[in-house]
Amino acid sequence: MKTPLTVFLCALTLTACADNAARARLGIEDSTLLKSGIGASQDEAAGAANPQWVQTYASVSRGGPALASLQARLDRVPSEENGYFRAKAQCWIDAGQQARQAGDHWGFVEEAIGQAATVTMGLENGTPLSAANPALRTVSTVRPDLWKIVNTIKSDPAIAACHEAQQPLACAEVELMQAGHDAWMRSFSNAEKRLPDVQDNLRKSAERALQCKHAIQASASAPAGKLPKTVTLRADSLFRFNGGNGAAMLPAGTRELDAVARGLKADAALRGLKITGYTDRLGDNAHNQSLSLQRAQSVARYLRARGVTSPIAIRGLASANPVAECRQIRRDDLVRCLAPNRRVAIELVVAAS
Repeated sequence: MKTPLTVFLCALTLTACADNAARARLGIEDSTLLKSGIGASQDEAAGAANPQWVQTYASVSRGGPALASLQARLDRVPSEENGYFRAKAQCWIDAGQQARQAGDHWGFVEEAIGQAATVTMGLENGTPLSAANPALRTVSTVRPDLWKIVNTIKSDPAIAACHEAQQPLACAEVELMQAGHDAWMRSFSNAEKRLPDVQDNLRKSAERALQCKHAIQASASAPAGKLPKTVTLRADSLFRFNGGNGAAMLPAGTRELDAVARGLKADAALRGLKITGYTDRLGDNAHNQSLSLQRAQSVARYLRARGVTSPIAIRGLASANPVAECRQIRRDDLVRCLAPNRRVAIELVVAAS
């Protein structure tokens, strides 16, 4: 039975006594966070501001407008596919908004803004981005076993060609970082409460990556056969984020086109092809028009290089002729719903029988 003095001391410590079991389950190795009660560190390692912190984040004086501005910029980035980095930027914005609404004044809002800004600027400028998660001042490592799963999924080659698996993976990483911030503040129970969402996103990512891998294997091993009158290929599988030229083609896309080329060359009745590129309705119209045409041209060049000699007519129709109508409010949900509209259609012109 706890004495009144023990109860009193628990109420004064940074970590409530009831949180001790949660702290142990989180697998925390940070020595600073393993201390609690009277005498627990209040120095720089425990979060006291230092000159570097002030220099980095002093300019972020109002988190709300900064997050809104980042959201507007991210919305303007062409979004033909829901790739890893777009999802990462969106999840950091969402995490920053959530922390701000919860009244978190311990630096996580500023760090979320910094991470979202780095990724968003990279997407805007087309500069290379790193998928590594940086060490953040207000985040401690929790659940090393889940981070091991994250790294295992990220290292699977199927992920690079599977946009459906990238979004939940990116959000799982941000959620795990946010749990690490809760732990850094010694709110171990709150950190634990985030873990079911982390695990659910990791499960979704692994399952979708496995589905993509099976689809790729089936496509690669399928014998050449008679193709349907129109072959429709998902742009998400053919090209990397915001890419439309040959250099942007994904391994899964080239395998799909190899199978199409085999079928076309085996069709004695083939007289020509009409290749049409499409985008979804998000983004700038002029960019979408250019991108849709570029993708159609890239597919045509690839088929030519694989021995398809029939005449080919090429056009780009941007967001015309949508096959999916979507009204989702959340951007991630909307982008996923619009995926069927991002496509390249190959129409076969055959001799009359």
